[in-house]
Amino acid sequence: MALKQISSNKCFGGLQKVFEHDSVELNCKMKFAVYLPPKAETGKCPALYWLSGLTCTEQNFISKSGYHQAASEHGLVVIAPDTSPRGCNIKGEDESWDFGTGAGFYVDATEDPWKTNYRMYSYVTEELPQLINANFPVDPQRMSIFGHSMGGHGALICALKNPGKYKSVSAFAPICNPVLCPWGKKAFSGYLGTDQNKWKAYDATHLVKSYPGSQLDILIDQGKEDQFLSDGQLLPDNFITACTEKKIPVVFRLQEGYDHSYYFIATFIADHIRHHAKYLNA
Repeated sequence: MALKQISSNKCFGGLQKVFEHDSVELNCKMKFAVYLPPKAETGKCPALYWLSGLTCTEQNFISKSGYHQAASEHGLVVIAPDTSPRGCNIKGEDESWDFGTGAGFYVDATEDPWKTNYRMYSYVTEELPQLINANFPVDPQRMSIFGHSMGGHGALICALKNPGKYKSVSAFAPICNPVLCPWGKKAFSGYLGTDQNKWKAYDATHLVKSYPGSQLDILIDQGKEDQFLSDGQLLPDNFITACTEKKIPVVFRLQEGYDHSYYFIATFIADHIRHHAKYLNA
C-alpha cells in the first residue's frame, strides 16, 4: 500500500509526519498523522491511536493538544487518523456538521448510500493498524487507543469490541451512550438504519454489559463546564454505572471549570500518555 508523505516536522527530538494513502475500506484517499519519537530511530515502539471528534481532521490533535513532549519522553508512536471518508460525492454528506463528512462515528455503515465508504470502524481497527505495522517501527503486540468526544466513543467501543487487542484505553469527554443522545440517534439511524439492536453494537454502555473480560483499565476525563455534558450528549453516568456493575475498573475525573475544547485536552494529555505508557512499556 503506497504511502505519500505530505509533511514532516521535527518536534521534541522526533518527527511529526502526515501521510496520504488510498483506503480499501473507505474507497477514497485518506490522510493520517504519525509521530515518531526519538526511540523509533533505534527500535520498535508501542503504538498509541488517537481518535478525534466531530468536524476534526488529522490536524486538530497534532496542532492543538500538545502531546508531543510526553510521547517523545515515553517513546510512543502516536497515530491520528481523519474522522471520516472525504470527497465521496455522496448526496447529503456535507449538509450538517454532525453527520457525514467529519462525522464518521467509528461505525461500519450498513445503509445506502453510506455503506460503501463509511466504514471507519474497520478502517481504525484493521486497515490502519496493518498499514502502520507494515510501514513504521512499531511493535504490533503493544497497541492502545484514546480519543475525544465522538473519538472518545470510538476509542471505548474499539477496546470493548476487541478484548485483548488494546493494552489500555482512555477518553476525554466521550459520547458514552450514543443510543440515547441526539448525536448518536442521528448518526446511527443514518448509518445503521432503524434497528436499534444494531446501534447497541457501537454503544460503549451496552458493550460494557456484555464485555467478556480481559483486564482493561479505563481513564476518562470530563470537563464540568462542558456544554455537551449539560445538553445530555455525553451521558458518562450511564457508562460508569455499567462499569461498576461489571466490576470493570474505570477512573472518572470530573474536572472543575473545564469545557469541551482542546484547552481541556491539552491540560490533561500528559496524564493520558502516562496512563498508556504504564501498560505499553510494561
